[in-house]
Formats: sequence, structure tokens, C-alpha cells
Amino acid sequence: MTDINLLGICGALRAASTNRLALHEARRLFGPATWAEADLRLPLYDGDLEAEGIPAAVQAFADQIRSADAIVIATPEYNKNLPGVLKNALDWSSRVKGGVWAGKPVAILSAAAGRAGGERSQYSLRHCLTPLRPHVLPAPEVLIAHSATAFDDAGQLKDPFTIKALTDLMQALRAEISA
Repeated sequence: MTDINLLGICGALRAASTNRLALHEARRLFGPATWAEADLRLPLYDGDLEAEGIPAAVQAFADQIRSADAIVIATPEYNKNLPGVLKNALDWSSRVKGGVWAGKPVAILSAAAGRAGGERSQYSLRHCLTPLRPHVLPAPEVLIAHSATAFDDAGQLKDPFTIKALTDLMQALRAEISA
């Protein structure tokens, strides 16, 4: 199946983020697909703002989720947790009618400066996704430790073990779409 809509969500806003590099590696290793990357520069969730109507940027994000066949989320770890910008996007998307996450195949990966590679951020992200009811792939876990040195000058992963784990995760995600 090559006519697949794959959505990438990077939990870091910084253009040079190692999670953005990891997300693009996931895209490369996934293989043929139509690719879109979400923009998480959304207003902070506020019930008063919601009462005025779902903001256009939030609706666009929800529409990307709805139209995706599968989603890849790359999350950094900020203070032993997922970043606020990612949590905010999840909160907003939960307020859009239609349960846009329900049943969507989702693969999670993380890149972090520490030796655990973002393990705690993945755990918290999985927890935050639970009420949204996507189908989060349980494994393989892709945890890119010491991320500042994990990529070569072309932005590709250097460690064969990590490349294998990410390749396996992307193959599992592709298989979920075909199932």
C-alpha cells in the first residue's frame, strides 16, 4: 500500500530539534507515503476561548489527525515529562467533535540528551493518549539517547541498533494500516 497519509507530530517547536530529525528518519524508514507535519503552535487551551469556537489552527490540526492513516509522534523529554506544547495539542484535539484520534494507529519515538532517551516522556505521552483512544503500538520502543550525537551530518541516525528499532517500528505501523 503506497497511497498512505502519514502525519508526523514533533513535540519540540525548535526547527533544529533532534526530535524533528528523528521524525524525518521515521518518515524515510516508513517508505512511500504522503507526508504532512503538524504545526503545534496553537493557543493555550482555555475554556473561554473554546466557548468562542474552536480556533482555526486547532481545527486544522484535528483535520490532519482525522485524515491521517497513521501518525508518528516524536517527543522530547522536558523535566521528566512530555513537553507542554504536545500536551496542549492533545488537550485541544480532544475538544474537537468526532473523536479524531479514535482507532488511529500511532507510533511513538523520542530523542533526548540523557541516557534514557526520553523514556519518561514516552510513558507520559502514552498515558495522555489513553482517553483519546488511538491504537498506540506497544513496541518496539525507540529511545534515542544522547541525541546531540545520534545523527550524522545528513540528519540520519548513526547507531545500527536504533536504525533497526525504528525500521521495525515503522514496518509495524505500516502493517497496522494494512490490517
